[in-house]
Amino acid sequence: MNATELLANTLSPDATTRQNATEKLENASRENYPEYMLMLSSVLADEHSLLHVRNAAGLALKNALSARESARQTEYSNRWLNLSSDAKAKIKQESLRTLGSSNSKAGTFAAQVVAAIAAVELPQGQWNELIEVLLGFVNNQPSANLKIATLQAIGFICESIKPDILALRSNEILTAVIHGARKEETSPDVQLAAIHALFNSLEFIRDNFDREGERNYIMQVVCEATQNQSVNVQIGAFECLVRIMDLYYDKMALYMEQALFGLTVVGMKHSDERVALQAVEFWSTVCEEEVELALEAQEAQEYGELPERESKYFSKIALPEIVPVLLMLLTKQEEDADEDEWNVSMAAGTCLTLLAGAVADAIVPAVIPFIEAHIKAEDWRHREAAVMTFGSILEGPDPSVLTPLAEQALPLLINMMADTNVHVKDTTAWTLGRICDILITVIKPDVHLHPLISALVGGLQDNPRIVVNCCWALMNLSDQLGMFYGGEDEADTPATGPLSPYYEGIVQALLHVTESSSNESNYRTAAYEAITSFLTHAANDVLGVVETTTVTILQRMEHLLSVQNQILGVDDRNNWNELQSNFCSVIICVIRKLGNGIQPLADRIMTAVLQLIQSAGKTSTVLEDAFLVVGSLASALETQFSPYISAFLPFLYPALKAHEDTQLCTVAVGIIGDISRALGDQSAQYAGPFMTVLLENLQSDVLNRNVKIVILSCFGDIALAIGPSFEPYLETTMNVLRQAGAVQPNPLDYDLMDYVSQLREGILEAYTGIVTGLKNTNKVNLLLQHAPSVLELIQRCLTDDEKTESLVKLCYGLLGDLADSFPGGQLKQLLLQPWIASELKARHRMNQDVKKTMRWARDMVKQATQ
Repeated sequence: MNATELLANTLSPDATTRQNATEKLENASRENYPEYMLMLSSVLADEHSLLHVRNAAGLALKNALSARESARQTEYSNRWLNLSSDAKAKIKQESLRTLGSSNSKAGTFAAQVVAAIAAVELPQGQWNELIEVLLGFVNNQPSANLKIATLQAIGFICESIKPDILALRSNEILTAVIHGARKEETSPDVQLAAIHALFNSLEFIRDNFDREGERNYIMQVVCEATQNQSVNVQIGAFECLVRIMDLYYDKMALYMEQALFGLTVVGMKHSDERVALQAVEFWSTVCEEEVELALEAQEAQEYGELPERESKYFSKIALPEIVPVLLMLLTKQEEDADEDEWNVSMAAGTCLTLLAGAVADAIVPAVIPFIEAHIKAEDWRHREAAVMTFGSILEGPDPSVLTPLAEQALPLLINMMADTNVHVKDTTAWTLGRICDILITVIKPDVHLHPLISALVGGLQDNPRIVVNCCWALMNLSDQLGMFYGGEDEADTPATGPLSPYYEGIVQALLHVTESSSNESNYRTAAYEAITSFLTHAANDVLGVVETTTVTILQRMEHLLSVQNQILGVDDRNNWNELQSNFCSVIICVIRKLGNGIQPLADRIMTAVLQLIQSAGKTSTVLEDAFLVVGSLASALETQFSPYISAFLPFLYPALKAHEDTQLCTVAVGIIGDISRALGDQSAQYAGPFMTVLLENLQSDVLNRNVKIVILSCFGDIALAIGPSFEPYLETTMNVLRQAGAVQPNPLDYDLMDYVSQLREGILEAYTGIVTGLKNTNKVNLLLQHAPSVLELIQRCLTDDEKTESLVKLCYGLLGDLADSFPGGQLKQLLLQPWIASELKARHRMNQDVKKTMRWARDMVKQATQ
């Protein structure tokens, strides 16, 4: 095999040549892995090879060692670990030697390979001398290239390996990194590599940050780096400060006072936007942290406790310094800015929004003079900045403080929808949407609705970005007025509402927007979302609009199904899929709105949806949406859904067996629950096949474990629906639930802890359905033999320190249901266990809903133990 030629061909502009070369390399890796790895390593290390060939070799080496999927990563790791010691040593040696290549790019390729090997070996306790070797390269070698590549390798290692594995080596890593980042280092490239490595190491040097002397030195080096001659080093230093504030907020008071206030305010004014962006991000991070701390303090106060961490109020202290700079940056908009491109003006707007959340009322007097001075300015940039400022401060301050200002500003903002500048109109539409969402009481129906709706509907014919914000504003207006003037209960539909006179015109205008063949900036999707909101909140006097709109959507759906054979290319197919998903969303909302009143259209809906399922092929998003329509229809029609089941089941079972498609399988399991609840005891005829496929799914090694939780919960839906008819499946189900309930969380594995909590909720929901389904029937005694294991799980859940309120409520509900099933005292001895009496005593850290369930459970247990 001519390795050089083959590797060069993997980068060929000709697709066939590239594919053939890639396939040959893959074959070589499978047929003779040791030879393949040694060949790649020797090419990477060969100073006479062309740079792009060395790049290809380094990339192939890295890709043979690391993979995104965990199963493949395990396979790759084992393959490497099983290599002979001599082969591994040679590859490591060549990679380390290449770090010092005369070509710095080759050094970077080698750094990636070193990090990929380290990611496999360090967690296994192998290659323990690596960090020491790298440390020697940074501290003792005169070669700048070697230092740069070594620091890059350290950075890659820190990025790819779990912090707890590297924490033991934090001193050595930190020493090497700080040595390279110091201002005494003469090479800015070395400093930059060191700063990037420091950024990646910040998470696992917590112990070093706890020690004041070390912390002072780290902060000194980073702060000095913000003043470096190299702009790239400055950017990297500010990125470090952002991350440090995120990780170590509690330790920042001294540094904020002595350096960071000044450095970051000056940084925000930097002539290079990349530096300014990071300095603004620093204050956004401060504000996010302080908003979170305020929420924690509020929660602690509600429970009569002291918060674990306290805010240092950095944002409030710095308010007079940072607000003028942020307002100045807001006027730095770019005329032809791409909405996907992050710039300093956008960053300042986001920071101002977070600042309003952090300092609350204090933001208002700080910005009002700017708004008043510029909202009628000649320069569009100042007008837009003034509107953006007002829109950004609407969430955080007390509504009573903002309401008079919003009342004063609203007529002016409505008029600004006719501004000559597209950016001003865009931001005005967004600000009106914010007012509709947050301060709905400012909008007086008899005064403001007509001009506001006229302005927003007029904006639907404007630039796509403006259309999106107008749709969003109309949706918020509908949602908030619907909640404000709607019935007490979601099911209560008021006779009329303030929007009723405008309904037909607004919905027709939105439907007109959705007729577009384009979806630039997602404006067509935004229009469908707004339509969904208006249909959801329709009062009785505009139900006719709901019905005609539904027919329009069904006609569009049917038309799209009839032309699917004309679809050409991926873009057409994506457009088709997107539209069908939009149609499904509208139909689901109408079904939920009309309930059983959807019956006259049910045949037509099911015919279209079954066609859609057949047409969608393996496009899971469209299938999911179609299935959700079926689930909604089943819930609305209840027993009247039965005529459609036999036609639908042939499509449901393949979805249930699509184990590799987590989302589709989850939705399909949910449909079983919907059908069971809808048909009640009539669903007993389908319970056998349903239970068979669900139990098979639990055995699958491929199926995502979170789907299995939904399956357990679904057992409860089936049992509750068919009651005593669940007897044939009871023993198997209870065994499965008992085994699942025995899974214990690992305190060191947060993902597993979260999973076990959700798993237990699924099991408790299943038990609740089973117990409730058998309660008050002649089969209730079937529960007696299973009661001890059910109570055992309840005890395990209630004594877990990490339990959630929803889990606690389920536990109390199930305990009460179990006691209520045997009022004659058959469970008396079990229910008199001391832990039950102890757990049924009120605790202060419990919301009212949970307390109510607990009191009911206590009454049930009392009756069952008399």
